[in-house]
Amino acid sequence: MKLIKLIPLLVLLIFCSCKEEKKVLSAADLEENSEKLNSYFEEQFQQEVEESPMLQTRLGIKTDYGKWDDFSSEEYVRDLEQAKERLKYLKDVDSESLNKATQLSYMLYRQQQENAIEDFEYRFYDYPINQMFGYHSSLPAFLINMHSIDSVSDAEAYISRLQGFPKAFEDIVENLKIREQNGVIPPRFVFEKVLDDSRNIINGKPFMKSAEVSTLLNDFKTKIGALNISEEKQQQLTASAEKVLVENVKPAYKNLIAFMEDQQQRATGEAGVWKFPKGDAFYNNRLQRITTTNLTAEEIHKFGLNEVARIHREMEEIMKNVRFDGSLQDFFGFMRTNEKFYYEDSEVGRQKYLADAKAIIDRMRKKLPDLFNTLPEADIVVKAVEPFREKSAGKAFYQQPAIDGSRPGTFYANLYDMNAMPTYQLEALAYHEGIPGHHMQIAIAQELDEVPDFRKHSFYTAYVEGWGLYSELLPKEIGFYKDPYADFGRLAMELWRACRLVVDTGIHAKKWTREEGIAYYKQNTPNAESDAIKMVERHIVMPGQATAYKIGMNKILELREKAAAELGENFDLREFHDVVLLDGAIPLNILEKKVEEWIEQKQ
Repeated sequence: MKLIKLIPLLVLLIFCSCKEEKKVLSAADLEENSEKLNSYFEEQFQQEVEESPMLQTRLGIKTDYGKWDDFSSEEYVRDLEQAKERLKYLKDVDSESLNKATQLSYMLYRQQQENAIEDFEYRFYDYPINQMFGYHSSLPAFLINMHSIDSVSDAEAYISRLQGFPKAFEDIVENLKIREQNGVIPPRFVFEKVLDDSRNIINGKPFMKSAEVSTLLNDFKTKIGALNISEEKQQQLTASAEKVLVENVKPAYKNLIAFMEDQQQRATGEAGVWKFPKGDAFYNNRLQRITTTNLTAEEIHKFGLNEVARIHREMEEIMKNVRFDGSLQDFFGFMRTNEKFYYEDSEVGRQKYLADAKAIIDRMRKKLPDLFNTLPEADIVVKAVEPFREKSAGKAFYQQPAIDGSRPGTFYANLYDMNAMPTYQLEALAYHEGIPGHHMQIAIAQELDEVPDFRKHSFYTAYVEGWGLYSELLPKEIGFYKDPYADFGRLAMELWRACRLVVDTGIHAKKWTREEGIAYYKQNTPNAESDAIKMVERHIVMPGQATAYKIGMNKILELREKAAAELGENFDLREFHDVVLLDGAIPLNILEKKVEEWIEQKQ
């Protein structure tokens, strides 16, 4: 009886195994399928370019040069539907029928669509107007830094974009109203800063009788002044720009200011996203997206505390080396207040800072062949953050080059408060933002020939910022940071990122106040109080973002150490860097898999 019952089961198993046996595809089939999917990726990327005039400008394309993107809430819904359609298409693709490179693209693209669909629930959980990168400052900055004027038509497109401010700000204000209906209002401190920046934009000529020319008019006149056109044509264009600035830009800002002043009255001092509906779930979502790991807020918080303690111990060794007599806190005070560590607060001091930053980058550039097989073609320049946004902008940041080579990468240094830009941190800062940091990684990603365009512009924060922080350490390993105070600066920068793990999770998961976050930085770092204030305020409006640096750096170092240990004499640092860099930005779990495969191949 048992045998009779078993026979149909065996037949069934044989039938199933035959049915599941997959056809072995030839190399030609794999390439054909991969080419088809890569064509789809390119088609979808070009659709995104077509739908975004601002992306076109970033890419050096001038098709819709006089337009802005769509900032209305309906755009969120369109993006959701687009993600669903793409995911539906991808589910019909057999990933095993693709070559290895296209399998990676498939996995990344599918994950992006799935994330977009999951994140739709939290589309109104951010602050579109904030002191770090709000539209009130980012749109003027876009015109100044991205909108080049090489012809009269380019100048007219600039004026057209000025005309578009009222519609753009109207949509942005509507989104702010929806957020408020959902219980999302920026904390009280944000308003004073963004209102100040907004008023700065409409200060000076032609907005008022003044000897000072407004930021946007000055930019426009400077750019058309370089054109080979008659003085009469320049005057015509300037007159048109002045008219639009007064009739379009000024009312747009006045309406935004009026709304922000009204909403300011309802703002509270509560800092963390725990105050939002589903705030805890939103923060967990942010941590997963930012770190590309499953680390919990508590795990990140504890890791941060351990790293702070370790770096303090290394700093104490430097204290001994320079024969400083006192506690670590005393040493922090010494580094914070000694005049020899700061440039003078003047135009001369600011120019010296920029010149020294450029010299550090140029010196590092000569050493790159010792560390890398692949170097970027794009150049990099060093600039000060523009006056209209320097008061509230971050300490330093990087702007990627145009993919067509028409614009170099830019390392921006915020020189508003020279006491917040000590010389002992300059070396590490230049490596992070410039070479071998963000410029190296982002420029190489944009210049890759064998990956789809969507991957050249993908941004995984833990990978990108992890590489930036790793790049602060890398020069030390080849003999840089000869000055012990500069090495202290490197540690101070790493300590800053370790503290971020503690404070970000403290604010958003443990209900720390803004003041508690500031106090933690002041107690545990040598940075200026203004640094601490800006950083905590950044945590508040960009939840989770600042956890990426140390998480990413730690993973890159962990993988390098693993590869070096397993490969021994066969370990090549330049090859390792190729493995890390030559697929563009990727999640940390994918990076780990790539390095492990490389180790196996080398063995």
